[in-house]
Amino acid sequence: MHFEPGRLIMHRNVRHGRIGWARTARVVLDDERGLLLWVPRGAPVAHEVNAAGLTMRAVPFTEWITPSYRLKRGHWDGPPVLKFLPAGAAHSVWWFRDDQGRFTNWYVNLEEPGVRWDDGALAGVDMVDQDLDVVVRPDLGWEWKDEDEFVERLAFPEHYWVTDEKAVRAEGERVIRLAEAGEFPFDGTWCDFAPPADWELPDELPPGWDRPPVR
Repeated sequence: MHFEPGRLIMHRNVRHGRIGWARTARVVLDDERGLLLWVPRGAPVAHEVNAAGLTMRAVPFTEWITPSYRLKRGHWDGPPVLKFLPAGAAHSVWWFRDDQGRFTNWYVNLEEPGVRWDDGALAGVDMVDQDLDVVVRPDLGWEWKDEDEFVERLAFPEHYWVTDEKAVRAEGERVIRLAEAGEFPFDGTWCDFAPPADWELPDELPPGWDRPPVR
């Protein structure tokens, strides 16, 4: 399945078969290396909250385990981000920028490989975020991120969507070695990317954004 550059798609995280978050993105390119997406500040998004309206990161995991969830709509309030999903890989790499569009750092999001879907009017890619991440600085120094959350959730295997801690860490270590060596995609590729001036995103999530996950 191939996505044409400029196409509007949904990038979604799935937890136990339900949508954890969904972000509207534009396809920058899609080739043998993988899928590159652009998510500007203000892009329509949705994220899962509990009955009290709190996100998973706002409460201990023991309080998050509940039968009551809903998806809250909003807009991406993080920095503009370029996301690269390497073909078949158990991670993605994100380029974070400041408000002036200048590159600040890479972010390695460890995740199960994405599965694509295409309903004609709308398409997307669904993955399972494995929570543990790696931040890589421009000088190629790095550090683990969200390790405390990862360890906390692993203590509840009947509720957590990560089943193989060693595999997640091994993938992180593999990508760290690429970063330390300055190899693609940590070689400066796309650090100066600028989206086309005519790229616009809708004010609201497009119809079909919440279709059943394919994972």
